[in-house]
Amino acid sequence: MTRMDLLYTALAPAIWGSSYIVTTSLLPGQSPLLVALLRALPAGLILLLFVRQLPSLAWMPKLLILAALNFSLFWTLLFVSAYRLPGGVAATLGAAQPLLVVFFSAYALKTPIRPSALLAAALSIFGVALLVLTPAARLDLWGILAGLGGAASMAAGVVLSRKWQPPVPPLTFTAWQLTAGGLLLLPFVAPNLGAIAALTATNLIGLAYMSLIGGALTYVLWFRGLARIEPAKVSLLGVLSPLTAVILGWVLLAEDLTAAQIAGATLALFSLWLGQSDLNLKRRSPA
Repeated sequence: MTRMDLLYTALAPAIWGSSYIVTTSLLPGQSPLLVALLRALPAGLILLLFVRQLPSLAWMPKLLILAALNFSLFWTLLFVSAYRLPGGVAATLGAAQPLLVVFFSAYALKTPIRPSALLAAALSIFGVALLVLTPAARLDLWGILAGLGGAASMAAGVVLSRKWQPPVPPLTFTAWQLTAGGLLLLPFVAPNLGAIAALTATNLIGLAYMSLIGGALTYVLWFRGLARIEPAKVSLLGVLSPLTAVILGWVLLAEDLTAAQIAGATLALFSLWLGQSDLNLKRRSPA
């Protein structure tokens, strides 16, 4: 792993931070299943046309599991949470993902549970809560369950994406998963596909951004990183998503930036540094 690997991978959650604004501004009131389908399938098909390679039959069971965890289930639960909860609550629930990855990695990858990894994951949750959670935030049971379920789905997807690495480039791996993830959603969305005709130009712009930039581009970088970096370290990069969301709200929507948010951002970035610090120590150690 190099610093550039970490930087490229970090671009993915940084870009995902714009999803909150795009969803609420350009895609309000849409079906979570439909939005997840239209985010995954078009991007997957476009990438498939580019890579011109299909997975082998032997790889299909693993591919379907990964596609369901990383896209079908995760994105559906993500949009349910985003529509039913304030962005701050949804982001705080999603911040539980690094902690789950630590335990999932110990089970599936036999990775030792390091105290520094647990501390970094816990600090990231607290930092994100300070950054985005407000006392006036309303709670919704189904939104909370969806947020926690989405965090668990992505955590499992992160770990298994590292465990099951096909002998293909990240671009091809992303094309397979996006396409399979969209196809898995199709039977559930089929009765309501007529709603596509009612999408406005604004909706289509939002979907194009979420699919091509927030989907295809970012997941190529994400899966590339998972092939090179330990999952617990990759998952901590997720703190960049709510951090980006807050910065965009401050810059584009003239939202206030409070002292608590500044403290939360500092704590979140410290958790990210702490999660990577043992790599730096190993790099400085003599061979």
